[in-house]
Parts: sequence; C-alpha cells; structure tokens
Amino acid sequence: MKKITLLIISVLALSFAGIKTIKKINLNRKYKIGQVLDSLNGVKVFYNGGVDNVMERNVTKDNYNLGLKYQCVEFVKRYYYEHYNHKMPDAYGHAKDFFDKNVKDGELNEKRNLIQFTNPSKSKPKVGDLVIFSGSLLNRFGHVAIISKVSENEIEIIQQNPGPFSSSREIFALDHKDKSYKIDNNRLLGWLRKE
Repeated sequence: MKKITLLIISVLALSFAGIKTIKKINLNRKYKIGQVLDSLNGVKVFYNGGVDNVMERNVTKDNYNLGLKYQCVEFVKRYYYEHYNHKMPDAYGHAKDFFDKNVKDGELNEKRNLIQFTNPSKSKPKVGDLVIFSGSLLNRFGHVAIISKVSENEIEIIQQNPGPFSSSREIFALDHKDKSYKIDNNRLLGWLRKE
C-alpha cells in the first residue's frame, strides 16, 4: 500500500511539474514572443508564448508599474495608462486581485480607482471596461481583459496572454433580465470602469 501511494504521489508530482514547464514554453511556433497580434485604440496586444512565460517588468518613464511583459495584467494597465492616462493606486497584484469582493455593485474600487460592477450587475457593460476572471485549477492568478464591443446580447473582449493557440478576441453572451446584466461565463467576477 505504501509503494502504491508513493507511486501515485510521484506520478502526480511529475505531471504537475510537466504542466508547469509546458505553460512556460512557446508551443506555437507560428508566433514569436513579443510579436504584435492585435490592438485597441492604438494600444498593442503582444504574443506571450506559454501562459506562465515571464519577461521583465514593464515600467513607464515616470516609474509606474505596468506589470510583467506580455501578461494579461500588463496589457490592461498599459491600455488604461496610454488611452485614459489612468494610474491605479495599487500598481501590483494578479489579475483576479483587480476585483475586490468587498466592494458592492456600482461602488468605487479604491485600489484601482475604478467603479466596480458585479456579474450580474444593474449596469450594462461598456466598451473600455475591464473584465476580471477568477483563478482556476490551471491558472490560479485569474485573467483580465478589456471589453472591445458591446451589443444587446453579447460582448467581445480583447486580451493578452490567453494561451499559445487562443485568440486575442473572444465573445461572450450577455443576458439581460430582471433589470440586470450578466456576462455568461462562470469565472467572470465583474467589470471595472473609468468614470
């Protein structure tokens, strides 16, 4: 019994180590790390390779931390800095940390100096809003993206670092009932808006 338990633990440890290693490698040789894939309002989306690939920290000339190059957080903070001239009071944190569970729908998220909306919310998502996804088994840090289009029944997001074979754009259904709006994704916590 002891040998079987040890074997199972060893296999699981090797599998976990293998997944961590693969998530750092560029498996899609069609693109090079740092290659421009897309843009929104002139702010570029870069290819990152494996989702856990980490480059150096991107800091602006005025020493504002944008995040680790080519990660999702770096794109949204760079977008808000370049497009809205917005600096977040808390310049650090993982993607899922952008959403503060203690802030109610429509109130100010002081760490980001943005209005926070829960999913569902009384407020309809708008172009330019940040959307925040919770962590998952394979991505404990969560994900953050920007809404690039909104219609009556769907939203489109633009994102950096969705994975080596995923698109920089993704569409989600938008449900409107009982005077509230819900983006149809179980991991989507809510959205943030610059007023």
